Amino acid sequence: MNCKIATIPGDGIGPDIVREGCRVLDAVGLKFGHSFSYTPVLAGGAALDATGEPLPQATLDACLASDAVLLGAVGGPKWDTLPGSKRPEKALLGLRAGMKVYANLRPALMFRQLADACPLKSEVVGDGLDILIVRELTGGIYFGDRGRNADNTAAWDTEAYSIPEIERVVKIGFESAMKRKNKLCVVDKANILETSRLWREVTEAMKASYPTVELSYMYVDNAAMQLVRNPRQFDVIVTSNMFGDILSDEASQITGSIGMLASASLGDSGPGLYEPIHGSAPDIAGKDLANPLATILTCAMMLRYSFSMEKESAAIEAAVEKVLDAGWRTGDIAGGAEARSRLGDKLVGTKKMGDLVVEALKAL
Repeated sequence: MNCKIATIPGDGIGPDIVREGCRVLDAVGLKFGHSFSYTPVLAGGAALDATGEPLPQATLDACLASDAVLLGAVGGPKWDTLPGSKRPEKALLGLRAGMKVYANLRPALMFRQLADACPLKSEVVGDGLDILIVRELTGGIYFGDRGRNADNTAAWDTEAYSIPEIERVVKIGFESAMKRKNKLCVVDKANILETSRLWREVTEAMKASYPTVELSYMYVDNAAMQLVRNPRQFDVIVTSNMFGDILSDEASQITGSIGMLASASLGDSGPGLYEPIHGSAPDIAGKDLANPLATILTCAMMLRYSFSMEKESAAIEAAVEKVLDAGWRTGDIAGGAEARSRLGDKLVGTKKMGDLVVEALKAL
């Protein structure tokens, strides 16, 4: 199978980690008889510097013409003073809207090998965490009407949702729950927000079609607290764009390292958009210090969701587990000073970690 992938290295550590993700995909291709071709394109700060726009039309066209899109990271202090329409992050919103990827799947998985990195007590996390957050991605306050008044003394951002927008992402929440533990929690602020009340009404109208799923609702402020108080109560969470943005970052931290977590953004058709959920970390860009495992695991999600390559996806995940079992660590998952001193030559950089995953993959 020949798979066309548009790659957006982006800013900061983006080029470092995308490089390793592509190396792992090439190893998958050799092992399983597939070929992957890559079309590098610009977005974010790199695109601003080269073209003056955070998302050139040529980039969006290349993404839409591909089978899947792999994104590294965008943004950095260099561009923080630009107006909102010219910020690197504007590229993310443009890609999501242009590609019509309305559901962001963010697994918050605590690898057992990294349990010591979890900031929560062992009696809270037990034998591990495995939560899937399904975030609505192309509606809500991030895409609503916004502006400032004439004398720049007031500003507004508007939250708006339609029934179809809610139905399609809640459907993915229900379907994801059926593939896991049959538990779905809708997170909202229905005691205050009219949009949240609509989310509940739509979900209530849909629940009869999923009789095996245990459905619950939770206010977002309580959900934020419960994620650190008793995270094991959750299996699948579905929520709005802004709430999902915040809660998924919180969930990533309780798993031990944001450098381990992948994501997939999907629509009804067309290519999916795949990106690790961490930032661009410009302070370590090009220094061989970034953890590429989130990007490598993002590539596993790509194989699963865009190419229906389940055994290939599972092989990447098994290779990562094998590397972690052997004690190899990048700096972000190495632990404190004492733990680092014990690692010795098993404390490695970006490229070596990529080498190790490729080697483990070949040996499977």
